[in-house]
Amino acid sequence: MTDLIARALHALVAAFARLPWRWLMAAGDALAALWLRRDVRESRVARINLRLAYPGLHPAERDDLHRAILRTTARQLVETLRLWSRPRAENLALLRETHGVERFDAAIAAGRGVIVAAPHHGNWELLNQWLADHTRLAILYRPPESAIGEAFLNRVRASHGDPDRVTQVRAEGPAVRQLFKLLRDGGVVGILPDQQPKAGDGEFAPFFGVPALTMTLVGRLAERTGAAVLFAWCERIGSDDGKPAFALHIDEAPAAIADPDPAIAVAALNAEVERIARRDPAQYQWTYKRYTLRPPGSGEENPYYEPR
Repeated sequence: MTDLIARALHALVAAFARLPWRWLMAAGDALAALWLRRDVRESRVARINLRLAYPGLHPAERDDLHRAILRTTARQLVETLRLWSRPRAENLALLRETHGVERFDAAIAAGRGVIVAAPHHGNWELLNQWLADHTRLAILYRPPESAIGEAFLNRVRASHGDPDRVTQVRAEGPAVRQLFKLLRDGGVVGILPDQQPKAGDGEFAPFFGVPALTMTLVGRLAERTGAAVLFAWCERIGSDDGKPAFALHIDEAPAAIADPDPAIAVAALNAEVERIARRDPAQYQWTYKRYTLRPPGSGEENPYYEPR
């Protein structure tokens, strides 16, 4: 039954995604307006995050950024529905610029493993498809709470080519051993580095000046395997005949990310994610509850808590 429902959802998404790009973007803008008018979860979380990350921003400027974030988030949603249901070659045609591909090729040629750290900036699903088009890789993901949601994600992400080319690895205990082995064999691993880990599975480090629990996995993998770490993202650069246009960026990570001291490693990781997010703050996923867990003994409360 779970797979049947996932198939039906995929068919529904595919039908919606056949609409012209201009209609899809208009649908995204209408959704953003609805979020703002009803002050739904996405709107509230983005507002709280902006208050924490940009405390010195003038209220009017913060309101403008808040609206821009909701608009790009909604557009990213409809973009992703399209990306999940159209051929990979058609999707990759949305990339108008590429920067740093030679770094990616050189890291693979070195044969010591590659960790691709992909922050939630721009459209990371388009990045996944570019990576899958260039190499075999394993993508670490956190499964949704719903079994149907996980079946749907596995289906749409596997529908763009040979499933043996992309291995989706659940972010659970056995996955770490699998990733270590893959990297030691010279493989490629994709990780979203700005997801909040479970309590006890990370270290606190500043992110936009606010302590955020940060995964130590990237640093541990890099330090113990000697794998290269690259940051990659697909950033929106406008539109072309109604279609969104993107630029692919690949940068080398600072050496401190592989420091044996986890505090140093996560501080370097957050600093790099912040650098990327500051390129265009409206393209970063500020609708995510990044600061839920607070440092022990700080006396701080969950900033997203809403008493009922």
